[in-house]
Amino acid sequence: MTSVPPTNAAPTGGPDLDTDGWQRLSPRMLAVHPFRELLRALPLLAGILVAGSTSGRGGLWSLFGVGVMVVIGLLRWFTTGYRITAGQVQLRRGLLQRRVVGVPLDRVRTVDITASALHRVPGRVRVTIGTGRSDLKKNDDLRLDGLSASAASLLRDELLRREAPTGSPSLVPDEELVRAPRSWVRYGPFTLSGFIALAVIAGFTSRILSEARLDPTRLALVHGGLAGLGRLPLWLDAGGLLLACLVVVGCASTVGYVLAFWGFRLSRQASGALHVTRGLISTRATTIEGRRLRGVEISEPLLLRAVGGARCIAIATGLRVGRGAERGGSLLLPPAPRAEARRVAALVLGTSEPVTHPLAAHGSRARRRRFTRAALVCAPVVVVLLLLWRLVGLPPWTWVASLALFPIGAALAADRYRNLGHALVGRTVVTSLGSLARRRWMLATDGIIGWNLDRSFFQRRSGLATLVATTAAGRQQYRIEDVTLGEALRVADEAVPGLLTPFLVGWEEAAVRPAG
Repeated sequence: MTSVPPTNAAPTGGPDLDTDGWQRLSPRMLAVHPFRELLRALPLLAGILVAGSTSGRGGLWSLFGVGVMVVIGLLRWFTTGYRITAGQVQLRRGLLQRRVVGVPLDRVRTVDITASALHRVPGRVRVTIGTGRSDLKKNDDLRLDGLSASAASLLRDELLRREAPTGSPSLVPDEELVRAPRSWVRYGPFTLSGFIALAVIAGFTSRILSEARLDPTRLALVHGGLAGLGRLPLWLDAGGLLLACLVVVGCASTVGYVLAFWGFRLSRQASGALHVTRGLISTRATTIEGRRLRGVEISEPLLLRAVGGARCIAIATGLRVGRGAERGGSLLLPPAPRAEARRVAALVLGTSEPVTHPLAAHGSRARRRRFTRAALVCAPVVVVLLLLWRLVGLPPWTWVASLALFPIGAALAADRYRNLGHALVGRTVVTSLGSLARRRWMLATDGIIGWNLDRSFFQRRSGLATLVATTAAGRQQYRIEDVTLGEALRVADEAVPGLLTPFLVGWEEAAVRPAG
């Protein structure tokens, strides 16, 4: 994505800003932009109202702030335009500093169509064009905020129009792969996404109370509740608070699941592109170009795994998941039954073998490293608490209770080893790891652009290494942890023949060492 000077291009329809083919967004957004600016500035306006109340002019200053936000919202529409040339889609915006951001059409990875509640009132949507670049500033994003749904669909088809690969199997137009039933809502409480929502609400509320100089503990209801809790035993207070938090977080997570994934549908278009639609109040439609797909990830967080659930995430070139699969647009299946996640992964990959193929274990040395690392994490905590008990009189139950960390750590270590494995299935590298979040990555070998061999001091003493596949897709690095050096070199050479050959001088003897 680059800033470019305006070039002549034929108009693509709609009201032009000038003779160079620039088009304005829908005029209906004149009613949306000012309201959105007011919502963004609500904490600031509340602070101005409270601060100005000391001089008796809080209302006047607040009205002035509202007027400024409305003007900014109107200017956003008047100073924004877009056009599609022969080789680029361009967005122009800014009043004092005019910016022209262009994206080459061959760099387009995804097209995300979103309709928030504010957009749905005037019947308009936002189109976000993804290029896969992660080094861009927020204001460099190419977003067309205010198109009709039909215009957005036509634009998406134009941006993702590609020739079908030679020899590819024929695809049924808009083949539906999965449609989420309402019963999947039962997995919502086990996503714990409500923690994030509650944290945002708590932060916003705290800021408002701080600006208004209000102390909630002085309210009669809150004060009486705290006094009642003070008369109960500590263990009962802690247990009740924990239970209340779990109920609130579970309810918030369920509400978030419904809002984000209501009406979820995954389909495959005739071009091979994957199309995802979802959302209740704010609807979202994401299209992932088929030729950019490099693999699939099946993710099973601990709580979700406990109830037999999993998620399915696309590994696509230029589509990163570092900010979360839901926000990054790479989600192929929301929290759902594990069997359904495996079925969807097999459909996307075109074969079930990478999904069901057994993985090779990493041997006793890898198991020993996991138990050793767990002990090294737990032991310092116990020692510190023991010293605090002896030196400063900390209650003795603290260090005694900390001994429970050892069996917990041992259970996690055993689970981490049980989930550790790898395999080379045809032209797909499969690797699995993790405990709190178990992940199975299935990465096509043609998407691997390099290998890294990482060996820490302790790994060298154990004769182990971590093989890292480097790719432009998804997380960009996929690890096969704690395998013998010979096994790591074997997998790398068989997956991408010849890539490591120039670097194997002097390593021949290690390369033939059998896996432990």
